[in-house]
Amino acid sequence: MASDAAIARSTKWLNGAGLRPTRQRVALATLLVGDGQHRHVTAESLFADVQKMGESVSLATVYNTLRAFCDAGLVQEVTVDGSRSYFDTNTHDHPHFFWEDENRLSDAPADQLEIASLPNAPDGTEIAKVDVVIRLRRT
Repeated sequence: MASDAAIARSTKWLNGAGLRPTRQRVALATLLVGDGQHRHVTAESLFADVQKMGESVSLATVYNTLRAFCDAGLVQEVTVDGSRSYFDTNTHDHPHFFWEDENRLSDAPADQLEIASLPNAPDGTEIAKVDVVIRLRRT
């Protein structure tokens, strides 16, 4: 059972983005930000966690809610490969480590990343975002 403080933090997070705090959104938000820490989750891992909480939420609802959270700017989607996306509650620009043997995403130190230049965007376009995912494999 989530604490009153965790539920209040989650409800404030949702309200701050203009999202109605439905029961299901609050349950998912509490798992994501209830303790004030940042998270990297997949839809499947969040679904498993909400099931452990005893909440009745479908996997489709988890996907739809994560999409709504992305659209509202509450989380950012980090695509590791064409078939796997993680959702990060830290929406500031920062690089990530992907731990291949654990299928886990974590923050990488932004102060150690230096991008000297980027290619020019094609005519009629602009660079919207640069994602840096550094894949790690244990030796």
